[in-house]
Amino acid sequence: MRRVGIIGVGEYLPDKVLTNHDLEKLVDTTDEWIITRTGIKERRIASDNEAVSDLAIKAAREALEDAKLAPQDLDLIILATVTGDMPFPSTASIVQNALSAKHAAALDISAACAGFVYALSIAQQFIASGTYKNALVIGAEKLSAVTDWKDRNTCVLLGDGAGACVVSEVKEGGILSTYLGCDGSNMELLNMPAGGSRMPASHETVDSRMHYLKMRGNELFKIAVKSMTMAAEKVLEQAGLTFRDVDLIVPHQANSRIILAVAKKLGIPEDKIYLNIEKYGNMSSASTVTALVEAVKEGRVKKGDIVLLDAFGAGLVWGACVIKW
Repeated sequence: MRRVGIIGVGEYLPDKVLTNHDLEKLVDTTDEWIITRTGIKERRIASDNEAVSDLAIKAAREALEDAKLAPQDLDLIILATVTGDMPFPSTASIVQNALSAKHAAALDISAACAGFVYALSIAQQFIASGTYKNALVIGAEKLSAVTDWKDRNTCVLLGDGAGACVVSEVKEGGILSTYLGCDGSNMELLNMPAGGSRMPASHETVDSRMHYLKMRGNELFKIAVKSMTMAAEKVLEQAGLTFRDVDLIVPHQANSRIILAVAKKLGIPEDKIYLNIEKYGNMSSASTVTALVEAVKEGRVKKGDIVLLDAFGAGLVWGACVIKW
């Protein structure tokens, strides 16, 4: 089996910034309440003419440039998203065409906030087996398109953005282990009820605001902490490592209180945790990858470092990955 690692990274965040003070004008909330409960100060919002594919393409081009590869060098494109351009074809197909990556197979995966970790794990298998040489893994979301701007409990959390990594065979380091899981019995805690085959679009579903994200945050909190803690422990055990070996944890940026609760349970000092939630909020599939990209750009990740990715989202799903940079 080939050793697989990340050889290029990229990101794209829309220009428009929506602050907590802006939200005070839309719903009954305050800047202090949002920061205290979530750690979020602002988030990015895509323009009306930007779709998920547009965000993904820009992040992908930066990652390819960083990897010093041309689109024609790609064998596979995996795009993690829950807000694709349309139900079909896949948004990955749209990205493939825009990049002129004519040799690449392309597919979307839906694993919500754990989407990037899921996609990275899938890409690793294809490259490790020798089936493909170079893969582009993207996490991209336009959550503003499914946000109920009248629901103060959810609209303060969400933002738009995209991150991408080029994954290929490496001589040393790379992905040491991955761990994925799911508990479908709790899927009703976080979903978008309408728009699929069970509840197709109708006047009733639109009038009932069923095409927006619905979340029972209080019930999710404890499950998220438990699942992310367990995933981190499992993936390190598989890699033959302990938390003392980890140089940086890059968690899904859902809520700073969740992240810090996980760190406390694991006995991890806060200076080993990368946070950018205050700038971007929760971008679902884009959160973990964008945080990883920014950590790399800021020099928080250096050659030889052990990096732990840890994510949890709708499904309910979770995923963790250990990478030696």
